[in-house]
Amino acid sequence: MKLELTSLENATASLERSIQAASTFAAMLPPELKETVRSGIIQNFEVAYELSWKMMKRWLEANLSAESVDGVTRRELFRQAAENRLIDDVDLWMSFHAARNETSHTYDDKTAEEVSDRAQHFAAAAQALLSSLRSRND
Repeated sequence: MKLELTSLENATASLERSIQAASTFAAMLPPELKETVRSGIIQNFEVAYELSWKMMKRWLEANLSAESVDGVTRRELFRQAAENRLIDDVDLWMSFHAARNETSHTYDDKTAEEVSDRAQHFAAAAQALLSSLRSRND
């Protein structure tokens, strides 16, 4: 079954645009707008992360079996994705998962800054996942 990747492509592109905008205009923005741009990066990260692990799961269900991923932990899902060459580093993806959880439960500036930084690393990993999915999407 061929996966429809458009939503993941759009989400990763949006994340990359928000990161680029922050990088380009950071020096010109007043603090309250920097916070708004950072919030945009975090929101785009959340969407791209959620779509990424769900696409991994869909690919594994379609190419292995639904039972192999039904009810597994996120670490196990990432392990299976790594075994099937969709991602390279389970621990890196677990760090993205931890950052995503932080966005749901913490609302302080320090955490927001840390998640924003992690989102910038995530963009490259999401692009690599997308590339793997494209090359194996038959």
